[in-house]
Amino acid sequence: MPIRYLHTMVRVLDLEKSMAFFRLLGLEETRRIDNEMGRFTLVFMAPPGQPECPVELTHNWDGDAGLPSDSRHFGHLAYAVDNIYDTCAHLQANGVVINRPPRDGHMAFVRSPDNVSVELLQAGKALPPAEPWASMPNTGHW
Repeated sequence: MPIRYLHTMVRVLDLEKSMAFFRLLGLEETRRIDNEMGRFTLVFMAPPGQPECPVELTHNWDGDAGLPSDSRHFGHLAYAVDNIYDTCAHLQANGVVINRPPRDGHMAFVRSPDNVSVELLQAGKALPPAEPWASMPNTGHW
């Protein structure tokens, strides 16, 4: 029996704030479902041209008391980027903490507003180490 990837779901507390974070990463909304009866909204966001690889943001209208404070049970989302330094600089300029800087020119970690860990990987070969990233320490958990 063949298997096919569908999506990764994460629960979010503030839908607009979470969508803004994923837009900073370059994702765009591909589909939205507002369920009046269930009182929730599902927003699917994916990289341009890759609608088959979405993250599903699930927002419960009446709050979500069951949302863990650390979300580490989830693991992480991972995205390849064309230039890890430019991506991290863009995120940082928009208020995103770089939890694990790309000291090696290859890998970085950030967190969404809901504490979802997001791994950023340099597409292709690692970039040569460069400041300020090479000497930047880790911040918090990643």
